[in-house]
Amino acid sequence: MHLAARLMRALTDPDFTLEDKNEDEDEDKRPDLSQVSDEELGSLLVAAHRVGASATHTMTMVRFAVEDAVGERQPRYTPEACRRLFDTLAERCEQHGWADLTLGLGALEHCTGPLPDVSGPARTLVGFWLGKETVRQPYALLAVAGLAGEGTLRAAVERLARDVGPIVADEIAVIAGLTPAEQALLSETDREHRLASPLAHAWHRSADTPAYAAFARRALAAAADRTDAIRAGEIPYRADKAFTDREITSLGRALRVALLRDEPWLPELFERLLPGVALAPTAAKTLPSQALLYEVVRAAQDFPTPELATAIRTVRRTVRHAGVPKQLDKMLKKVDAALAERTDVALRLPRLDFDTATVGGFAAGGVLRRTAGDHQAVVVVTETATLTWEKDGRPVRGVPAQVRRDHAALIKELRDLVKRVNAQLITFMRALEGGFTVDAVHPYGWWRTELAGHPLARTLVRRLIWEIEVAPGQWRAVLPETDEHLPDAPQDASVRLWHPIRSEPDTVRAWRDLLVERRIRQPFKQAFREIYLLTPAEEQTRVHSNRFAAHLVHYRTMFALFRARGWKSGRLGPWDGGDGAEAERTLAAGEWRVRFFHSWADWAGDDELASTDQVRFDRRVAGTWREAPLTDVPPLVFSEAMRDVDLFVGVTSIAADPDRTDGGLRRTYWERAGFADLTESAEARRDVLERILPRLRIADRCTLDGRFLLVRGDLRTYKIHLGSANILMEPDDSYLCIVPSRRPGDAKVFLPFEDDRLSLILSKAFLLAADTEITDESLHLQIKRGA
Repeated sequence: MHLAARLMRALTDPDFTLEDKNEDEDEDKRPDLSQVSDEELGSLLVAAHRVGASATHTMTMVRFAVEDAVGERQPRYTPEACRRLFDTLAERCEQHGWADLTLGLGALEHCTGPLPDVSGPARTLVGFWLGKETVRQPYALLAVAGLAGEGTLRAAVERLARDVGPIVADEIAVIAGLTPAEQALLSETDREHRLASPLAHAWHRSADTPAYAAFARRALAAAADRTDAIRAGEIPYRADKAFTDREITSLGRALRVALLRDEPWLPELFERLLPGVALAPTAAKTLPSQALLYEVVRAAQDFPTPELATAIRTVRRTVRHAGVPKQLDKMLKKVDAALAERTDVALRLPRLDFDTATVGGFAAGGVLRRTAGDHQAVVVVTETATLTWEKDGRPVRGVPAQVRRDHAALIKELRDLVKRVNAQLITFMRALEGGFTVDAVHPYGWWRTELAGHPLARTLVRRLIWEIEVAPGQWRAVLPETDEHLPDAPQDASVRLWHPIRSEPDTVRAWRDLLVERRIRQPFKQAFREIYLLTPAEEQTRVHSNRFAAHLVHYRTMFALFRARGWKSGRLGPWDGGDGAEAERTLAAGEWRVRFFHSWADWAGDDELASTDQVRFDRRVAGTWREAPLTDVPPLVFSEAMRDVDLFVGVTSIAADPDRTDGGLRRTYWERAGFADLTESAEARRDVLERILPRLRIADRCTLDGRFLLVRGDLRTYKIHLGSANILMEPDDSYLCIVPSRRPGDAKVFLPFEDDRLSLILSKAFLLAADTEITDESLHLQIKRGA
């Protein structure tokens, strides 16, 4: 019997069992559906939805297998399967009080033949929901009502528009007037809860509907008008009651569509709407609509723009509620990470009246001057924005008393401007670095004026290496900070960030030497960026990497890093379903997904430990994710993804704990990993040390030896591991515990990029090179014990 026929029989016949199972095979193992066609999968899914609570074990296993397969690829449906699915949905509503209407609409969209007549079950479904006090999936319900006929659609519109306010009523009328195909597309953005967000492709298709895009502008303008009226006292103020739940859902949906379309009218609207929902018109610490404020930020997490990120940060500084700023800070981490992936808008920076000027003999990013009586305020942007004061062209210390007395508003305005610019620069740099995985390119003319010549961006852009396509297929690398004259190239020539994975080792070494020689500190690690190439072991495992498996890590710290780097993950913990999770991040403009598996390990006092596992990659195919062999992953995507995982493990591993004293498996792991072979990130530290050690005052006491930096003190010789920064002492390799701290002079060591672990290694080296001057008694005892 054909596989699809056997599976169908297993779903519909309680007495049927699947054959060809080995005696020792796990009875819970689900059947492999990779050989089932998309059309057969659609028919199987319809049958799976009819499997109830009294199903046999075989029926349940097959149903799970079908649902798993649907998560990986898009099924197709025959007209008969579409009809049966609508009948099944109507039955489930009557029997269980709920059915997912989007399943039926999705089946019609992927129907393989003429659309069947489903008006009968559609009327049943609509009638069932219209009789309920609360209507779930209202947008899908309108689409189903349209299938049932004009009379049913009118009844649905009348019911859904009842007592919902003008914003929601407008939206319902717009959707009711769309074609059935457009209604079905919009139904994909139905959300059971505001915290849940549909897949990005559903929003893209909604944004392509002109009538809904027009509604989005009307709805958001109406919301801003309402907050203006509350602020003016025309509408009585009630804390968090400015908008209903339904209105917030509709406004969140409208905002996502407008953000996705990158509407030019949005920045002006943000200036009205965000203060309007975040600040009470009185001195109260409450908000007109805390719920809408958070919904705006969630929309920014889905489709961020620089202007919205800045507007959120601005309102975060003025909101009076004690708990809101902390929550916004958490949410903004996801906004920044998402903006870094949206490279088509992320590099947009306002000029804010800054001019390019020379400060201290160097080209500054920008300078803004404002007069305050006899004094002048000067905001200078180099690596960051800073505010200083001058009188008669000479700098003065602090804010002059006259300015504090007569120009308090200007001081506040300029301090807010400095914070705003610094926030924009952070977002800008994250966006530039995020462009690596999409291999972002820019027109040369635009790059020269809006990046290399921009008063705020130029000081950062000039310290990065860029590649310019001076002729078809011929790229020339330049570092604007050292190249006085940029190459001649057409205005539309392509420009991209240089990445070491595209260069020969000699070229990479030359750039690294230049940075150290000229003491150029890059905004993020580029010339010294780690490269992760596929290993023979990974070619053998084919679809997964064990490179960073079997590590014990501080889970809370790693979970925070997930959020900071734009990864999504469920929370681990000692509860049902909390024993394992996979952190994931989409790369290459949503075409690739990396998954990092990890599991709950144990408590360590008040700390939580997790164990790391495999890394896998998926490719988006026809709107669904399909697992891909590692050899198919683009090298740059693979390298950047593995770099993140290395960061997670390297920063959070208990191997880096200086005072790990517990026993058992944790101690065994600490001893093994704390002095293990170097990862790519540790190799990068070694590369830097090779260049900077000869320039240090302790150079004659330091030597690189494999995995270690050897430091010769007067009392003993010390081996600092370049990965963990743990220390062994010669001649017996006894362990030296030093609790991390930074001496005042150590910060003066030039590093071409920021690396906390490298700074820690150097601080320990300076300390131990002068071990006779150490005053800490516990260190003295450890050193002298074996000396």
